[in-house]
Amino acid sequence: MATASEDDYAPILPGPGGSDYERYLRTDELLALQKGPDDWVHRDELLFQTVHQSSELWLKHAWVEVEEATRLVGARDVAGALRLLRRANESLAYVIGFLRHLELMSPWEYQEVRRVLGHGSGFDSPGFREIRRVSPPLLDAFHALRREQGLSLLEVYTGAREHEGLYQLAEALIEWDESVGVWRFRHFKVVARIIGEDVVGTQGTPVELLAGLIKHKLYPELWAVRTELTELAKQSD
Repeated sequence: MATASEDDYAPILPGPGGSDYERYLRTDELLALQKGPDDWVHRDELLFQTVHQSSELWLKHAWVEVEEATRLVGARDVAGALRLLRRANESLAYVIGFLRHLELMSPWEYQEVRRVLGHGSGFDSPGFREIRRVSPPLLDAFHALRREQGLSLLEVYTGAREHEGLYQLAEALIEWDESVGVWRFRHFKVVARIIGEDVVGTQGTPVELLAGLIKHKLYPELWAVRTELTELAKQSD
């Protein structure tokens, strides 16, 4: 029996790297995107860049899935949309978790890192901009499907077992909204913990403004219907 040689598993994909793993993932480029020790003003720049670059990748994955889920809702493929929305929500869970690493930085030592950020601000995150762009059309697609079935939002919930797909879709949307809200909250708390609540951020924005954004909801009607359900239940007591 012939045995495999190293040549049998030599890279076959184009590009730099000693293996197809490295070539496919373009690890040479990926791992060169962070500053090296010779360029650090503080070694925690590696932590700071890794957290934010990783976050942008997962935000990209999240918004791409939401955009496709919206298309699937329009095509009346609710099951397919739900699968992608679960993936989008899990992606945001990673981004939320990454913020914990920033809290492991010394607030005083972070001030060295802050000096080289220029006017860099989380408000300029491409991933966050895309999330704001793709979220409203998802709600529009949901409402179009709901109206097609002749249901009010309240009826979607009171008759959930008769309209299981639509109910599950509504819950996937509010989970997405909640995930974005939790991310906003965690971001504010991390910033407050590191540089304080009563200061101005790198782009001239007061940190306290972030606190106000916590109250923002992508889909307020999906939150308001909870109140309607509670009031309706009281009437039947």
